[in-house]
Amino acid sequence: MIRNTALRRLIQSKDILAGKKAFSSVTLGTKYTADFRQYLKLPNGEIGSYFHDIPIELNETDCTVQMVTEVSRWSNGKFEISKELDFNPIVQDVKNENVRFVHNIFPYHGYIHNYGALPQTWENPTKFSAIPGTETLKGDNDPLDCCEIGSRIQNIGDISTVKVLGSLGLIDDGELDWKVIVINVKDPMAQKLNDFKDVDKNFPGLLEATREWFRAYKVPAGKPENSFAFDGHYKNAEETIQIIKECHKEWESLISGNLHKLHPDIPVIKRAGLGVTLESENKTPNEIPNYVYKWHYINK
Repeated sequence: MIRNTALRRLIQSKDILAGKKAFSSVTLGTKYTADFRQYLKLPNGEIGSYFHDIPIELNETDCTVQMVTEVSRWSNGKFEISKELDFNPIVQDVKNENVRFVHNIFPYHGYIHNYGALPQTWENPTKFSAIPGTETLKGDNDPLDCCEIGSRIQNIGDISTVKVLGSLGLIDDGELDWKVIVINVKDPMAQKLNDFKDVDKNFPGLLEATREWFRAYKVPAGKPENSFAFDGHYKNAEETIQIIKECHKEWESLISGNLHKLHPDIPVIKRAGLGVTLESENKTPNEIPNYVYKWHYINK
């Protein structure tokens, strides 16, 4: 059985690398409810993991990687890759049995970027960071978060190649939670941007707004402002590539399965290779509650 699974996964890996555009999705449940699930569908029709089965495809020369979009820009639903469910579908986060939405912080509506994750990366919560300057912090147990700043609004589950421009070291509830700044390589501005300093030049105010949004976005929920490593200064593209490499190495330790006996709360690692298939239910989304549209004004 193990041999057959390994062989099937090897064949799938070749299919994936040869035909990324054939990735699609399967949705179960109703959007904006706790039973919503969006699964990755591989080119062969099998269900895979957004976390583990999409190759990161890190290209250090071009500073590019692959990104999975979890949240569309200007939307409020807090969607994320599940750490607890087999095959890691995209779900809406739930707190106190209610699905979660981010508040609108004037003048922004919802998330201010296409927000997502870098597959095959993991911010390890079981040990202190190896990144200089963050050695007293542990990871937040998620894939690396990324903010795509291009002009097109992306959809939940979109998979795209993005250029790495820099990163911001958010400290959230005492955990290190990197925010990688990227732009889709197909965006008209991508060729002009190679580092966060180019973002400041071509998109004046965007990086400052990004930092302030992450500082304050939990305040309307009654939580304190977030803080940052490195006094809120952005790391450049070269430094960010090293962060990505380190988190990819941590993902390799996660996917080995050796950590789960000691740390049962780390992400599940079930992935493609088991022949599981599903059919979409195509249910009509729930209405978004009226309170989600309220403006919140935050003192700086």
